[in-house]
Amino acid sequence: MKQFDGRVAVITGAGSGLGREFANTAASLGMKLVLADVDAEALERASDELQARGAEVLAMVADVRKCAHVEELADAAMIRFGGVHLLFNNAGVGTGGLIWESSEADWEWVLGVNLWGAIHSIRIFTPLMLESARRDPGYEGHIVNTASMAGLLNPPAMGVYNVSKHAVVALSETLYHDLRLVDSPIQASVLCPYFVPTGIAHAEAHRPHELVNHAAPTASQAAALAMIDKAVDGGKLSAADVARIAFDGIRDGRFYIYTHPQVLGGVAERFDAILNGKPPADAYAATPQLTRMLKAGLKG
Repeated sequence: MKQFDGRVAVITGAGSGLGREFANTAASLGMKLVLADVDAEALERASDELQARGAEVLAMVADVRKCAHVEELADAAMIRFGGVHLLFNNAGVGTGGLIWESSEADWEWVLGVNLWGAIHSIRIFTPLMLESARRDPGYEGHIVNTASMAGLLNPPAMGVYNVSKHAVVALSETLYHDLRLVDSPIQASVLCPYFVPTGIAHAEAHRPHELVNHAAPTASQAAALAMIDKAVDGGKLSAADVARIAFDGIRDGRFYIYTHPQVLGGVAERFDAILNGKPPADAYAATPQLTRMLKAGLKG
């Protein structure tokens, strides 16, 4: 996708973090914006600020776990702007701890947002984009799914999140192949950031009431949260940097978009272990201080 001015971008999780910076970048390129977030206040702030800068914005509170909300978002986008060109399936949440200590509510919440949100969006928006392509010979479209390096590695004490992001990578790769199968002008990418200051460590504030854990966090859950919080806040790349990298990847038509290529050595080690029948590689081999933090937390 080379042309952005006047085109329409749909962004989930747009109230803060990566989604907010995707919106800022899209607006600077002259795109019309359809923004969704479960946080009404953050979404309103983002919408007001972007409109004050001259952007055309449609903002809707939406819980991407719910198909009906995504359908309403798509309907509103088509009514307001008549089409969609760029789709960021970006809404994401996370939780941590030893995998057997994760509750059913943890699994339902994280998979609901990270995986089902992307599934609903692809199922609903892709046919609309394909129809637009049939009507317009010059149509350009692109779908970006936000995964994570945790979709290519398996760090300890992040099991629920890892599973969700591995599934997003698989979903994205299949989407890429299926779009090629029908000779579509729509491109697909999977964005795999590492630790970036986005506020995801504080996503618990927006967990639905019916999925709240009423038991106190276990030692592993508290240790994982502290480790993730420290690693995220200490990230050297900002969310704005990630947005720049993502849009460069879109322009270049890249499928895998990485923010921290130095971490790919761990990915290579993982696949070497798979190919040679070895035990799973240590995802934190290059950052052993993270493992030390987790072990110290488990010991109290």
